[in-house]
Amino acid sequence: MSNKLRSAQLLVKCLEHEGVEYIFGIPGEENIAVMDALLDSPIEFIITRHEQAAAFMADVYGRLTGRAGVCMSTLGPGATNLVTGVADGNMDRAPLVAIAGQGATTRMHKESHQVLDLVNLFDPITKYSVQIREPEIVPEIVRKAFKFAQAEKPGAAFIDFPENIGDMEVEDLTPLRVQSPVPPTAAAGKCSQVAEIIAKSKSPIIIAGNGVIRNGACDELVEMAETISAPVATTFMAKGAIPSSHPLSLGTVGLKAHDLVAFGIDEADLVICVGYDMVEYDPAHWNPKHDKKIIHIDGTAAEVDTNYIVEAGVIGDLKDSLRRIAARCDREAAPAMKKLRHTITEMLNEHADDTAFPIKPQKIICDLRKAMEPEDIVISDVGAHKMWMARMFQAERPNTCIISNGFASMGIALPGAIAAKLVYPERNILAVCGDSGFMMNNQEIETAVRLGLNITVLIFNDNKYGLIEWHQMREYGRASHIDVTNPDFVKFAESFGAHGYKVERAEDLLDTIKTAMNDGGVSIIDCPVDYSENMKLTNRLKSLTSFDEK
Repeated sequence: MSNKLRSAQLLVKCLEHEGVEYIFGIPGEENIAVMDALLDSPIEFIITRHEQAAAFMADVYGRLTGRAGVCMSTLGPGATNLVTGVADGNMDRAPLVAIAGQGATTRMHKESHQVLDLVNLFDPITKYSVQIREPEIVPEIVRKAFKFAQAEKPGAAFIDFPENIGDMEVEDLTPLRVQSPVPPTAAAGKCSQVAEIIAKSKSPIIIAGNGVIRNGACDELVEMAETISAPVATTFMAKGAIPSSHPLSLGTVGLKAHDLVAFGIDEADLVICVGYDMVEYDPAHWNPKHDKKIIHIDGTAAEVDTNYIVEAGVIGDLKDSLRRIAARCDREAAPAMKKLRHTITEMLNEHADDTAFPIKPQKIICDLRKAMEPEDIVISDVGAHKMWMARMFQAERPNTCIISNGFASMGIALPGAIAAKLVYPERNILAVCGDSGFMMNNQEIETAVRLGLNITVLIFNDNKYGLIEWHQMREYGRASHIDVTNPDFVKFAESFGAHGYKVERAEDLLDTIKTAMNDGGVSIIDCPVDYSENMKLTNRLKSLTSFDEK
């Protein structure tokens, strides 16, 4: 009895050992050995209609679970189609492993059909990029790819698998034991030093980044904020790290414009950055004069940046660090910018009952929040609506508002919603898109319908690239080449076997969202939006000199 197997079978065996549930992708000639091996595996292969969507699904799966999402393509154009989603996962700190087929090693030394140097192509957008050149090294490469992808700060890994290697026989090797290092405990002296600095501060503020959510440290963040009576501003990707309803929550930071939350940072004499990823919100926007006293609390050392010179840092297990700092900090509670929070809350709700049509983005988001339960998940695409979602959507739980913000790629919402529904089938999952972002991966409606998923897609429809127009109007006072036309989204949905809704009045929006979420299938809502509010917000923020002038 032979104890050998094909290396493609060994690859699948190693993926099973890593706990992989799904592989998102498209079959091709050069990955057929892996596709065949998957027929005998409990891993479910989710066929997508575009490789970019497959990578976005792996991206969001990784963000929601903390385990690497896996996507796969064939060589050449299949692999290059993965690039945007892989780059998004890497820059947004989502654990992801991408696998691509490749031409046989016997033709890589010369000009050859569809062959590219994929390892070097993916190297700048991953933490680890490698080609399998011998069957015997499959267990090491798979283990290393997942170790890199899932280590803090997480990101993407890429495996290039030549077609002839996949068919080679190899001994039935045992996958390597899954191991990950225990995060180190922060030095006691550093915790005491930081606690002393905080205790002496008169008006501290916390900026919480996505690292808080990745490390499961949300409760500890809230506990420390309460202990030191410091308001908390979150980055776009850390929404929900502190419940929006909490009296110490100020909302989100991330707009380049000087939003109301930025006045809190202006007033603070100490900025405590916790799990902060600089890629989300450049410190040049909140510390332009280099004069802020900064505390850095994270699992990794601070990035070198002129605008981010730290007074002290605590590096180690985030949950433990926050607990120990809070325990050491003897600080009298002071008013925690209650007036600013009240002003922000008033501004966020001022259009909640607006009946104008097309509908103001503020009204759409208020109704969206009303329709959703606290644990429901919304995946925001990138565009003008993202700025409103990031600024206004009130998240009560971590990872319930997923926003691409490091790489900020259009097209993520619909594929992301599919992945989110696979992870949390019991929750309502909504994709919020602009019309242009939706059109970038609209083909995945077929994937969602085929899988029998119940997801809702809400389209902010303005028949243009609204965010680009916003930038153009702000910079030059006129728009350039941003108008597009769209299909009838109701008929478009129905052509896939999905449900289609068109909002005709502002008063109908809330009920339409509720109906769509409960109709038992894939639903698309076409909602006309009034983006004249974009420049109104820009001008309003420009005119603010204090948060009293909202």
